[in-house]
Amino acid sequence: MAYSFGNWAQVETTSGILYNRVQRIYEERQYHKAMKLSIPHVNLERPLVYYFGLSHLMCGMAHQNQGTYEQARECIYKYAELGWMEDLKEEDNQVVEEFRFLAKTNLYAVDILSGNIELVEEYVAFLQDNLEEILPGLNTILQAALMYHLDVGDILHTFAEQIDEFGSYEDAENVSYYYSYCYHLALYYRKCGRLQDAVGLTLRAMQLADQSGNDGQFKKCTALFESLRESSTAEQISEYRQILMQSLDDYETGRHFIVKRKMNDPLWSEQGIGS
Repeated sequence: MAYSFGNWAQVETTSGILYNRVQRIYEERQYHKAMKLSIPHVNLERPLVYYFGLSHLMCGMAHQNQGTYEQARECIYKYAELGWMEDLKEEDNQVVEEFRFLAKTNLYAVDILSGNIELVEEYVAFLQDNLEEILPGLNTILQAALMYHLDVGDILHTFAEQIDEFGSYEDAENVSYYYSYCYHLALYYRKCGRLQDAVGLTLRAMQLADQSGNDGQFKKCTALFESLRESSTAEQISEYRQILMQSLDDYETGRHFIVKRKMNDPLWSEQGIGS
């Protein structure tokens, strides 16, 4: 939930708590093994190595979203190689490989966002080989485009077919990425002078923010729309007002709180370890 609402300090804190508890379990197992005692059983839904990786992954994502890229890079290195753990089984090694892949894609993101824009072409090729990473990958590319004044029109054209599918995603993680994609693409189009396109994407981002109950995102979209109001058509202004009225109605009926709870259920991570 902290991740979904961009509460990065809480993400860091929770990641630290998770790491400390997993480390304690691992050390206890190693102690019992060394003393030739029976290994204490802990009922975990996933292999222990998964929780080591997840604690570093989420901490790294918090740093990445705060722009502290060196700290994010240090976290990535920690889950890039989890094979140091002893007594790994086949299932554990599969998890190790999954985190190794996530480290590769997230290292691309951190390097590009920290200014290594010469990697963009290589990153695009990586995304073409790993289609499940296109949505978060395009988020990274758009953020870099805004930060370093890049022209990414050809890249967006390259992935036009996959982009058309973004709106069909329903799981909370991809909906969050889709919101970010729409919002950053709206900023990019505003910068390029494609104001009508920017307005349309802002409205889409507003809808996604409202559906997920993310007040911070909704506020940012409202401010962005107001900056584009003079370029909006009468139909777009009408749609904007409808979104605002629907949001107000949701708050008054209490439905908004229910939607927020459902869209940001902490069990979203059970669908995958994300990137």
